[in-house]
Amino acid sequence: MKSFFKSFFASLLAIIVFFIVLLLLGLGIAGAFMSEEKTVIGEKGVLVIDLSKNFNELKQEDPFAELSMKEDEIAPDLSTLLKIIATAKSDSSIKGIYLIASENPNGYATNNEIRNALLDFKKSNKFIFSYADFISEKAYYVANISDRIYCNPKGMFQWQGMSVEYVYFKNLLDKLQINTQVFYAGKFKSATEPFRESKMTEANRAQTTVWLNDLYDGLIDGTASARGLNSDSLKKMANDFLIMKPEDAVKNKLIDGIKYDDEVKDEIRKKIGIEKGGAINFIRLHKYQKSINTLSGFSKDKIALVIAEGEIVYGKGKSGQIGSDEYLSLLRKLRYDKNTKAIVLRINSPGGSSLASEIIWRELDLIRKEGKPVVVSMGDVAASGGYYIACNANKIFADPKTITGSIGVFAIIPNVSGFMENKLGVTFDRVKTSEHADAPSLTRPMTEFESKIMQSQVDQIYLDFKTRVADGRKKSLEYIDSIAQGRVWTGSRALQLGLVDQLGSMEDAISHAVKTSAVKDYRLKVYPEPKSILEQIFDQYPTEFTEASIKKNIGKENYQLYKQIESLKNEKGEIKTKLPFDLILH
Repeated sequence: MKSFFKSFFASLLAIIVFFIVLLLLGLGIAGAFMSEEKTVIGEKGVLVIDLSKNFNELKQEDPFAELSMKEDEIAPDLSTLLKIIATAKSDSSIKGIYLIASENPNGYATNNEIRNALLDFKKSNKFIFSYADFISEKAYYVANISDRIYCNPKGMFQWQGMSVEYVYFKNLLDKLQINTQVFYAGKFKSATEPFRESKMTEANRAQTTVWLNDLYDGLIDGTASARGLNSDSLKKMANDFLIMKPEDAVKNKLIDGIKYDDEVKDEIRKKIGIEKGGAINFIRLHKYQKSINTLSGFSKDKIALVIAEGEIVYGKGKSGQIGSDEYLSLLRKLRYDKNTKAIVLRINSPGGSSLASEIIWRELDLIRKEGKPVVVSMGDVAASGGYYIACNANKIFADPKTITGSIGVFAIIPNVSGFMENKLGVTFDRVKTSEHADAPSLTRPMTEFESKIMQSQVDQIYLDFKTRVADGRKKSLEYIDSIAQGRVWTGSRALQLGLVDQLGSMEDAISHAVKTSAVKDYRLKVYPEPKSILEQIFDQYPTEFTEASIKKNIGKENYQLYKQIESLKNEKGEIKTKLPFDLILH
């Protein structure tokens, strides 16, 4: 017993010491941030923007970044990046921008906002140079507005058009004897397609062809305008695979030359008046952000910019999700806050739980009815549940390349009894007080009656969804039904259909909110507010370490497939309003 208490108190002491050290570390980091002086960037600065970074809607916090000297690896959020570019435009210390145009993981709407910000920057007559060893098509869409674009002579330039690839698991599930019981409303609602088909349905092929060509036409038209080329010629280059190497891109005027890194740096030195071999004052985004004021005033009147990014889930949710509990609490707080004069809801979400979407919609509806303008700005994706929470806003802005719509509903209930019995030798038995007490069950097939009940619930939620849209957009239910059916639209087509009000950026949405709220002096406040350092450590790091480890071992694209398969084990009949696919866009 004495040994037991000795071990117990030793362990307890160790835990207490650990938390004290952790707390002191957190306070030390916080103190360092609070006492940080404004960074001096020097003269003849060249702002570096690496397009391979993820410019998410919400700021990515990393409490250990400064200690581990990895601050430059953390990209700013999109709104901060746009403000940085706008500030650099009028900053005499910044002479130009250097784009690293290799990979680009960002969506086309995000890229379009960055591209437009760079076009505005060029009005200052400052230069933009782009360079990479390998220039991807998506990075080129942003970089093609540059004054000069160079590629490594032995590198690669991608110009071959776009493709979308869907992965289908039906044959695998059949072999495993796992039966997916699928219920959906909307003929284009193909979220369940990978689990019930072995190839693309005609409806899905039709909608995919339309929105993919919309994105492709944007790439072609943008390139034609920026480079002074003919759209038909650009399509022919891709169709005939005429761009095999960087020299071909130069010959066809897609880029300005082939150079090695040192040659590009020499040209930059000459441009800003530095002697050959002299150090170029390259300024990374993180450093420049520290040197400028990214605050937006100290007025008591606020415009709330609420970022809704990720899957919509019922309850608290995790980092990177839109949890109904958190957003209900946040929106209600803003509704009661007299100093909050308008709300701009920035949505980048494929949707998710239908109930969670309804809960968030309800609170936004109350805000609007109480006289505070609600303006929606759509990012890369605002589809299904993402559109559900948007549809009742006073005004909806979308990027031409936003993926939106997908007004439809589905539910999946896997039946694993065959797999468990025939592959693993595991069987199940039960005692019930009523016929359907265990419904829906993952370990037995649904009865015909239970299937009808489930389908009727899906149909009812689909009707509710269409009704919300019809009321919010002031359209007839019949019209909304004709453009719903789970169909996906680009922002430009959504404008034509009346699903959005105007094509524009996040800044356009904020400006409209300011105008309609009639505030003269205001500050922009971004929500959700950053978590404390300890919250970040305990909430964020376990997930990030796990995901990073899996991605490292199986690769990014295979990780997407892994997530799709993993999602099936969490399907328990919850009715969802979610984008009809997890796509791999090439």
